[in-house]
Amino acid sequence: MSTPYPFTAIVGQDDLRLGLLLNAVSPAVGGVLVRGEKGTAKSTAVRALAALMPEVSVVPGCRFSCDPASPDPACPDGPHAEAAGVSRAARTVELPVGASEDRLVGALDIERALSEGVKAFEPGLLADAHRGILYVDEVNLLHDHLVDLLLDAAAMGASYVEREGVSVRHAARFLLVGTMNPEEGELRPQLLDRFGLTVEVAASRDTDERVEVVRRRLAYDDDPEGFAARWAEEETALRERIAAARALLPRVVLGDGVLRQIAATCAAFEVDGMRADIVMARTATALAAWAGREEVTADDVRQAALLALPHRRRRNPFDAPGLDEDKLDQTLDEAAGDEGQGDDDDPDPGPDGGGDGGGGGGVPPQADGDRTPPQGSEGDDTPSQAPDSAPDAPGRSAGAEQQPVAAAEPFRTKMLSVPGLGEGAAGRRSRARTAHGRTTGAVRPQGALTKLHLSATVQAAAPHQRARGRSGRGLVVRRDDLRQATREGREGNLVLFVVDASGSMAARQRMSAVKGAVLSLLLDAYQRRDKVGLVTFRGKEAEVALPPTSSVDAAAARLESLPTGGRTPLAAGLLKAHDVLRVERLRDPSRRPLLVVVTDGRATGGPEPVALAERAARLHQAEGTASVVVDCESGYVRLGLAGELARELGGTAVTLDELRADSIAGLVKDVTAAGRAA
Repeated sequence: MSTPYPFTAIVGQDDLRLGLLLNAVSPAVGGVLVRGEKGTAKSTAVRALAALMPEVSVVPGCRFSCDPASPDPACPDGPHAEAAGVSRAARTVELPVGASEDRLVGALDIERALSEGVKAFEPGLLADAHRGILYVDEVNLLHDHLVDLLLDAAAMGASYVEREGVSVRHAARFLLVGTMNPEEGELRPQLLDRFGLTVEVAASRDTDERVEVVRRRLAYDDDPEGFAARWAEEETALRERIAAARALLPRVVLGDGVLRQIAATCAAFEVDGMRADIVMARTATALAAWAGREEVTADDVRQAALLALPHRRRRNPFDAPGLDEDKLDQTLDEAAGDEGQGDDDDPDPGPDGGGDGGGGGGVPPQADGDRTPPQGSEGDDTPSQAPDSAPDAPGRSAGAEQQPVAAAEPFRTKMLSVPGLGEGAAGRRSRARTAHGRTTGAVRPQGALTKLHLSATVQAAAPHQRARGRSGRGLVVRRDDLRQATREGREGNLVLFVVDASGSMAARQRMSAVKGAVLSLLLDAYQRRDKVGLVTFRGKEAEVALPPTSSVDAAAARLESLPTGGRTPLAAGLLKAHDVLRVERLRDPSRRPLLVVVTDGRATGGPEPVALAERAARLHQAEGTASVVVDCESGYVRLGLAGELARELGGTAVTLDELRADSIAGLVKDVTAAGRAA
């Protein structure tokens, strides 16, 4: 076993170390989510924490690490007779991103359960992590149903495995630590809320500190044992301090005044539910114990708020976690001043809740409207002819680049889905064969049986009961009788946006409405667990503004800064999208693409722009790419070019108004790979 990097040798990252240590003192805090860029010692710190955890006493031979002083009465390996326990180090169990449900919670032998009536259970990682640390690297890339199971077990302190009426329960109490790089996608707000604390980590910009990081890492790589020995005294002292804080924790007093400050803070920052209040109380108590005090102070409450509230302030995926510290201080002062005065009838005179400094730039201000007067002829991309663009830059030429325009307020969009039945990653967009969903049939299992189709299994075994000599009430089941349930659910797709940023789209109100529509589709893609990519075209060429990623907030940021102007190289945009999809089909062949082209349908860039755009569109149609064209043409005179483009793509066209889920257009539109008649 390799020697872990010493926890006390980590340079900087004070919030990260404090968050981990508080959970070591009080696992009831609920774990910690570590967010940050790659290469910031996230994994190193988590693995180093294991060496500081106190040893645990376990029942000899128990696969579920029962405490001999109070064994779990429902332990599958029990009941346990009174016996002396054996001590061992607390485990750190890592959950890989590609783990299956059975690997996480354990697996039941359904064949033995049916034929012998016994619960043959193989423990999973949750059982291994009981009374230790469960570490999930890249938790934002873990399948949602696994994250749900993981957080449910962490909240209840137990894991339940149920298969066709056969149920097993065992204790599963562990310190949960998740790490993630926000560039690779965010967790859902519901899942963020289930983590007790969150910390943001970033590489230091201080030269001396960076030098020390490199010096220590090189010394550790050259001689891990020798490096660890040099930090052994500090490690021992920290281990003893954790044990002392654990012993002190039950005696820490959480006064009424402090509770009022906690409640006032959570109310002022408008966090949902009551979990934040409870986590803050537990964190403040752990902070007091860590400092060696028996009473929680206002400073403990402030520090607890900075750790427990930022990730609960997100209102949509484009908001960055954060907390306005000035507002926090004002709220704490007011709550302290009101102590003992009963309910506060005066409104909060502090800043508006929306002024949170950590709110990010997710949703830009709403534009005045989205109606755009008619543009000129098909080949005229000069935005100065549109009355709504005149105040911005009178007489601007077609080739001039305009400053980015803020997006209009996003809205709930209609459901756009890929036809057919896929087999991609679990999500919420298109129909697919999945491990979870409604049962649609049964097949013979290929490999281990995971989802039993009970009625099909009984039907397969029933005709052979006499030949197998059945004499009792039990059914005689053989391996060949077992049937695997096939299920249909929803998958996530690759939604590739191809956005026209040319001069014909550059009227401010129109581009604001277009960006608002794309932002709305990005929000929909986030909710449906899609990957997204962004291709833009203007002037003479197209570019990949964002390669396919799970981070929709990165796409929103690129969209917000998107400049406009120039001619309309529609063919270049479609060809660039074709190249992106070709590469993605090689990387992830099971994830089906959905092409969303946002344009007014004009093509003015390059030689024979219209004919070239038609040929590029037919490339997508030939490969069966599901597509939709969001028609951004506005005004009283419409040329219908976007509809013609949709027919060449073999998809469908929707206007900006029809894209709204609450529009009069009515029904959900399924994107079809086959062309539709005009």
